[in-house]
Amino acid sequence: MQKIILLVLGLWTISAHGQFGKNCELRQLKINLFNPGVEYEMALGVNSTLDFRVAWQAAIEPASENPVEDYDFFPAITVQNRYYHNFNGRDRRGRQIYGNSGNYIAPSAAVFSPDSRLVDGVLVDGIHGYAGLVYGIQRSYNSGLSFSVDAGAGYYVGPFRGGIQPVVNLSIGWIVSEKRWCVGK
Repeated sequence: MQKIILLVLGLWTISAHGQFGKNCELRQLKINLFNPGVEYEMALGVNSTLDFRVAWQAAIEPASENPVEDYDFFPAITVQNRYYHNFNGRDRRGRQIYGNSGNYIAPSAAVFSPDSRLVDGVLVDGIHGYAGLVYGIQRSYNSGLSFSVDAGAGYYVGPFRGGIQPVVNLSIGWIVSEKRWCVGK
């Protein structure tokens, strides 16, 4: 299952790479405060980016009887291939697209590496992760402040019975390094 997910993400990335263009920031590095860590986003195509995040991230506890009610912070690596569908409309209306400010749809995959933990009276050990689809918004400001939020669903796998669960990601932080190449204001 994991190999299939990686293959699909790889093929989508290759197809998007051939359309390199001007709407997305060429690359930007962000420091996240809500989920402490770093995030790197690079342009792949006209409206497409690859977002890579390493953070101490809030997540549901998929090994729990009530995974949505039980959540914790886990070390995580998250990858998204974002397609920003409204850059041109934002630019026409005079809204900035700096820092990839726009709405996006993205396949999303994450791997969490928690320590051994006791969940509902059962010792759970080992990594877990998900792959799914999310819809989100990202806004960046000239001060460097940046936030993004996305939500969707993903299939969770790990040392428990897998299943489809909700996915929500929130990033609040600052852009610390950027290479601009966008047509926005």
